[in-house]
Amino acid sequence: MLQAIEGIYKDGKVELKELPSDISESLVIVTFFKSKKNHIKDQIMQFGMFSGNQQSTEADFEIAEFHGGNEEGLDW
Repeated sequence: MLQAIEGIYKDGKVELKELPSDISESLVIVTFFKSKKNHIKDQIMQFGMFSGNQQSTEADFEIAEFHGGNEEGLDW
């Protein structure tokens, strides 16, 4: 019987999110998905893109980030 269990590869080790049932030892096949470190999100604004005396800070971007919750009254 085959089982698929999600996990994370970090520093040469695979950490499983749960233990497989009824298996104490077995051969495995590990498939790697895209790495989060190499994935860069598309951004409209970037740090320091506007000139002036006072540059934007990382905190400014965190405050302005849109999370799309129900409290905004959006129905999508």
